[in-house]
Amino acid sequence: MPTAIATDSARLPSPQGWPLLRLGFRPFYLGAAAYGMLAIPLWIAVLLGQVSLNLTLSPVLWHAHEMLFGFAVAVIVGFLLTAGKAWTGLETPRGAVLAALAGLWLAARLAAVFAPYGVYALLDLLLLPLVAGIFIALLLRAGGGRNLPLGFILVLLTLANAVFHGAVSGLIDVDPVRALHAGLAMIVMIECVIAVRVIPAFTQSALPGMRLKVPPVLEQATLGTTAIALALWVLAPAHVFGAVALGAAALLHVLRLLRWKPLRTRSRPILWVLHLAYAWLPIGLALLALSQLGVVGVSSGIHALAVGATGGLILGMITRTARGHTGRPLQASRLETAAYLLVACAAVARVLLPLLAPQHLVIWLVAAATAWGFAFALYLMVFSPWLVTARLDGKDG
Repeated sequence: MPTAIATDSARLPSPQGWPLLRLGFRPFYLGAAAYGMLAIPLWIAVLLGQVSLNLTLSPVLWHAHEMLFGFAVAVIVGFLLTAGKAWTGLETPRGAVLAALAGLWLAARLAAVFAPYGVYALLDLLLLPLVAGIFIALLLRAGGGRNLPLGFILVLLTLANAVFHGAVSGLIDVDPVRALHAGLAMIVMIECVIAVRVIPAFTQSALPGMRLKVPPVLEQATLGTTAIALALWVLAPAHVFGAVALGAAALLHVLRLLRWKPLRTRSRPILWVLHLAYAWLPIGLALLALSQLGVVGVSSGIHALAVGATGGLILGMITRTARGHTGRPLQASRLETAAYLLVACAAVARVLLPLLAPQHLVIWLVAAATAWGFAFALYLMVFSPWLVTARLDGKDG
């Protein structure tokens, strides 16, 4: 036995380079969490007139764009550059190349405040096509056609970002808000594709004996209907057809979630956070359906998808995957559980409470921003030391 263990250890590649730059999740999760912690409280301070930023575009557009193409995209890039290695067995960017990609992301965030708009737009437009090219080339080399739709969505996300900057610059006669809606729609589709692969798998691996199976026809109907509904929301004027499509997509997501048996995960925070966050997808789609009929404002549906679904799924994924890829137990600590609850409270304060008591909107906004900021502060407290140091098990990555 000692000889076999020594032989197996000798076969493992020795870790090389600074740990922070060994795998994509490390710098991008760290940057996204820090940006999420700072950007939302800063936005509320700007909105309430407490802080003034030297922005070259309107504060509302800056806030919406940066939470999509700054915060959320950083997590998507970190996840795909990490998962791509696991899916294909091929190396993904590390070392100097990974540092350049992370540096480009950071430079764009800083340029939004400290540089002319043209510089900001140029820096911001470079990252996504580079990552899309790297990811698609990786899949093609490995014959990983199953994951190519994610590469296609990255291309569409790149196009939405280009349309946004073109519209703001006056080069394209399009409302930049519509481009932001398209960006949110692409991010939601990425969540829909990844969720069906990871949430049931994580649930089954953590709960022995559980077998989760969703009929393929339900999966195809859910993804197809969601794509059509979001396309109608982005590209067509508000209409009853759009409301029906969004409502149908919401119902299908409820059926999909029920197949995953979310109540069975209530004793495992690292699992229930993903199920709870996913539940905001049908809520957001249903609110968008109601907004098509003029029942509620579109902001409610947008923030249900952005804060509840995207924020919750991001926090759940960057804890679970970071634990796994740093060689730590897949068991959330009390601080991580507190962070999960804080993001859930932020979603309730930003989406549901304004619908119930709109006269207290400022209070709800401040409460949501505070809960969100503390959630990602807790993540940084726990994970920052882990993301900049080597894996516990001595493996590379």
